[in-house]
Amino acid sequence: MLIRFQDYCERLKPTLEDAVREQLSIFLGNTATGDLASLRETLEGGKKIRGCLLCMISDTLGGVFESAIPRAVAVELIHTATLIHDDFVDQDTVRRNRPATWTLEGARRAVLLGDVIFASAIKMMSDLSREDGQVVSRAIAQVSLGALHEPLDPLMLITEIESNKLDGKLYEKIIHLKTGILFGAACQLGAIAAKANDKLMKKLLRFGLRIGEAYQIADDLKEVKQRLLTLSIHSDQMAVLAPTLLYFVNEMRPHIIPILKGKYVNLNGRVLEYFRVAGKLMETEIERRLRSAVSEIEEDFPNNEFSELTRRVPWDLIRMFDES
Repeated sequence: MLIRFQDYCERLKPTLEDAVREQLSIFLGNTATGDLASLRETLEGGKKIRGCLLCMISDTLGGVFESAIPRAVAVELIHTATLIHDDFVDQDTVRRNRPATWTLEGARRAVLLGDVIFASAIKMMSDLSREDGQVVSRAIAQVSLGALHEPLDPLMLITEIESNKLDGKLYEKIIHLKTGILFGAACQLGAIAAKANDKLMKKLLRFGLRIGEAYQIADDLKEVKQRLLTLSIHSDQMAVLAPTLLYFVNEMRPHIIPILKGKYVNLNGRVLEYFRVAGKLMETEIERRLRSAVSEIEEDFPNNEFSELTRRVPWDLIRMFDES
């Protein structure tokens, strides 16, 4: 009997990985073999949690595996495309202890490979049904918008903070679009695979959104904890964390600009205390969103061997992330 989402993922992951590789080969067709090899570098090592979550939702609602797996493949490929683009935009050279795709293929080909995967995933899902195509195309558009909203340039951030254009609301938008949307789409597609009614589908969309938002906060919390461990921060790191800090501790605002300008890198005094406060508030907010996720499915949700496990999924997911 499965007692953790991690157990479910470990059982499903080999089948899902094979299906993803097969579909990737179909997408790329006769392109150079190096493309496929570099993409496999990106795919290897991932937990496939979004695809597994989709399949679990389908299982819980009485769906069949054959209906869930192509949708899970699409979600994982979309996630892969976002990683390819993100690594280039952020100039990250390593992904899961392997070279990032753009370092192997070059920037132009890496961006185009991501584009091909996005477009092919839309076609793949549109061939299944109009509804599937709409969910996937909407998710890709919103995830891309989330990436666009991320303020990564320290100089631009300084201007926006000084002119009061940047406030805590930006962080809510980023975590919703950047991470929440794809988790929400995964749950929605799992419901479609199981032929769930519209009411339950909307509840599961919100279930996934809250989980994804909590997942992104956990990711940002890990960075805050790293800064607390090293007691230092440089301007690029502050550029990434600025929306987070403004959301949780707005009193940090006057201290963000000097760090973005590189005037000091050590965390001490009031700045150090603000980081500690932010960390505690982030932990509380993660728990709040996880509970909110489960509240969405308390009613109109079947009772079977998967239902209780599904209710524990939000906490299992965060635990898996923390242990990775």
